[in-house]
Amino acid sequence: MRNSLAVTFEGDHVLVRSDGEKDMEFATEVWSQVAATCEESNCFNVLGIAKTKIPLEALDGYEHARLFRDLGIDHRFRIAWVETTADAVDLARFVELVLTNRGLSVHIFENEKEARVWLLG
Repeated sequence: MRNSLAVTFEGDHVLVRSDGEKDMEFATEVWSQVAATCEESNCFNVLGIAKTKIPLEALDGYEHARLFRDLGIDHRFRIAWVETTADAVDLARFVELVLTNRGLSVHIFENEKEARVWLLG
């Protein structure tokens, strides 16, 4: 299996578990499911836990701004993303920078506990 994805509403946040190889096709699937689940549950706190085998290309980091705009991911959303793979953290931080420069509330963490405190604390 190339990738796995689970997006669930947990009462006070939407939980995303994402493993595998990352590309824009997969990112579109992830964020489409996140946006739909957030809208359905009227909950815009998102906790993502990723275990990336192959990270996105650097240019795909810029594409996230367009993707988020197209999906309606805006200032209502608060996103705490945990990247558990050291080789993928730098690119995750780049995506964080691109999105925060556009006014979105996104933060990358290296452990779930800190992410939960920031998101729900």
